[in-house]
Amino acid sequence: MSQPGVIDGLQFARGALEKRGSLGMEHLPRLTQMQCSTPGLEYQIRGGTAGHGKLFLRISATGRMRLACQSCLGPLSLSIAVDIELELAEYEREIEEADDDVDRVLASRTMDVAGLVEDEVILALPMVPRHDACAGASSAAWATGSPFSALLALKRGENRH
Repeated sequence: MSQPGVIDGLQFARGALEKRGSLGMEHLPRLTQMQCSTPGLEYQIRGGTAGHGKLFLRISATGRMRLACQSCLGPLSLSIAVDIELELAEYEREIEEADDDVDRVLASRTMDVAGLVEDEVILALPMVPRHDACAGASSAAWATGSPFSALLALKRGENRH
């Protein structure tokens, strides 16, 4: 995997520079804490100036993530495709006082590339990841002794004696 490093956000955008690479789990600590894994995420960051003169970073990332299904707790494989444009703000006040739907990030001279990509991947993950249909979900609930398994049994009219 490549070393993502840091960029000077404003200089990167003014120069319309580009950085691409691949991130492994060693660069994605928050995804690791969320018990997600990936063989690698391909990313691209491009800087530029929008038509209205504002500087931006365009962040793209693709890959496969492995998460835990929140219904059956089994492994869930999910494709990730992120493509977002973030307007660069020079001051926190610009972000706080903005009255629109533009996505902004505070520019700095040491913007962590892996952190920027990881932020957008986290935002792209479903709030409650789960399979469309879990195989053996009800038997898994019984096996774990979940308090909700009794509710499931009542709902299905099953008797658990």
